[in-house]
Amino acid sequence: MSDIAGNRLSRLRARMAETDTDLVAVGPGSHMQWLLGLNPHGDERPVMALVTADHAGVLMPLLNADAARAQCADVPFFTWSDADGPQAALKELLTAVNATGAGLRVVLDEMMRTDFSFLLLDHLTQPVHHRFTDDTVGALRAEKDAEEHRLLRESARLNDTAFDMAFGALRTGMSEIALRDLIVAHYKANGAEPAFCIVAFGANSAFPHHHPGNDTLVPEMAVLIDTGCRLNGYPSDMTRCAWYGETPAPEFTQVAEVVERAVQAAQAAARPDTLCSAVDHAARQVITDAGYGAAFSHRTGHGLGVDVHEPPYIAANSTTPLAQGNVFSIEPGIYLKDAFGIRLEDVVYLHADRAEPLSGMARTVPQLPVRG
Repeated sequence: MSDIAGNRLSRLRARMAETDTDLVAVGPGSHMQWLLGLNPHGDERPVMALVTADHAGVLMPLLNADAARAQCADVPFFTWSDADGPQAALKELLTAVNATGAGLRVVLDEMMRTDFSFLLLDHLTQPVHHRFTDDTVGALRAEKDAEEHRLLRESARLNDTAFDMAFGALRTGMSEIALRDLIVAHYKANGAEPAFCIVAFGANSAFPHHHPGNDTLVPEMAVLIDTGCRLNGYPSDMTRCAWYGETPAPEFTQVAEVVERAVQAAQAAARPDTLCSAVDHAARQVITDAGYGAAFSHRTGHGLGVDVHEPPYIAANSTTPLAQGNVFSIEPGIYLKDAFGIRLEDVVYLHADRAEPLSGMARTVPQLPVRG
């Protein structure tokens, strides 16, 4: 077993003891990848890793077992064939991890297929008390260790170079899709894969989740880019805006200043033990006081780790307290229909006394020269 997987299993078992958890079950996806480094082929064939205080094992289709062993050689697999089905292998696995008694307190992966969860629950002795991973795997994933901090920062710094390239590549007549394709090519040329890419010109920037299209760039137009790559398994996510032309609209400059102040207010509020809702409020209050409250239509941020979106969520209705090691975006925005939108986003790592932006790129909203 790798040192990372061994450490994470130990941390999970400690958390299970703290939360009176007897059994944790995770399916194919980011929880299993984070915990065991295992990312098996996912389809309708049941796959799940089961962890108890002293044992761990993986239910695995025989069809995929050899490929999966290359990722995770030290945790025992309990294989099953299409001809036999998973029931006997699952019973064997439950016996091996000592999860056969009644009244077990079980944590289920909220991202696991429902039929996988029902299969497990049907094989456990009733009654069973079950919940999701918020206080076990989810809580551990939210508190990044030093290696995750490093990997997330490296991904963010590569993303910085994509933004520098993209703003330098803007030309009159260029389409949103063409710029997106340049950004994607930059990622691939530098050993990364695109995680997502929003490019929005002009009034399209007023749609927070605009899909790049064939609209073209003309002088005196707003530009919004929200993009991220995945490098060494970890993603980046950043939004920057610019004005393409000589004379930014007066309200564009005003809104950019308000959004920047909102980012600063949220970063200043972000400290361990502060509620996520308080960080959201800090950004939202700046925008509301400036008269644009109705134009800020989404939460202030989201966690980032193995997934681009994961806890903690920086939202008005979140009573979750922040913790040292949390990594999350701060991305307030103001969106004026038929005109423009401005969102400025940094992903931050939370230290004991500050929120550290992982990007090294300034949030300044530049005025870019017109290029033919």
